[in-house]
Amino acid sequence: MPAAEQLSPVSRTALAVARGRAYESAQIDPLFVDPYALAFVTAAGQPPRPTGKPLGPLARRLLMHGILRTRHYDDRLLAAGARQVVLLAAGLDTRAHRLPWPGGTRLFEIDLPPVLAFKDQVLAAHDARPRCARTALPADLTDPDWPDRLRAAGFDPGQPTAWLAEGLLVYLEADQAARLLTTVGELSAPGSRLLVEQGRDTSRTPVEEGLTEMTSLWRGGLGPGTADWLDAHGWTTRFTSLDELAATHGRTLPPASGTVTNGFLEAVRS
Repeated sequence: MPAAEQLSPVSRTALAVARGRAYESAQIDPLFVDPYALAFVTAAGQPPRPTGKPLGPLARRLLMHGILRTRHYDDRLLAAGARQVVLLAAGLDTRAHRLPWPGGTRLFEIDLPPVLAFKDQVLAAHDARPRCARTALPADLTDPDWPDRLRAAGFDPGQPTAWLAEGLLVYLEADQAARLLTTVGELSAPGSRLLVEQGRDTSRTPVEEGLTEMTSLWRGGLGPGTADWLDAHGWTTRFTSLDELAATHGRTLPPASGTVTNGFLEAVRS
């Protein structure tokens, strides 16, 4: 099985996301259950939960942010009603296997080859079966040929699509994020939806023990101007705050540090 050491530094952040999903799945009243999250962490040879000192304020808020984000995107993807779904930089996402997709749904997962190889071998070892037509597409989203590869895999740009870019843009430079979203727009029929985080100002990220390996990789993407960029490029955005989600689901947010994404965008293609 491909080892976690074969994953790029950015790809390894998917293991932290999986650990958070495993943590939530083990709670008495979880917002979601990901039955494979712990398997990814274990297969990578990592502890199932952080060890050593208690989590700092930024880590606690990032954990809750990831939990609320997972539930929010679960709900919005299903509500979109699209029979064509694309997960950009899918990482260790298992929505193809755990969500009750409508009949006829086709879901494409795009990520780097080592990520999908690791993921698929763990899923196969646990006899995981997708609940939709799943296509895993090894590709680099910074390469210009990924749209051609997506079409060749059966993607139909004439159909409305639900796109998910979960925890992705912050790892891209502004010009990379703009190119990616421009391409997504070109592939999106009217009525398509894009789910993405509202950007953050990464220049003020505090240093916190245990997080620097991840936060040093943040490039900011389009930052706080993400919604404005989308609205100016053929999308209509709606914002949902992290505080609103926490209140809806009865969760308490740790104090804000001013650096964590404060909410989520759902953009509809005109």
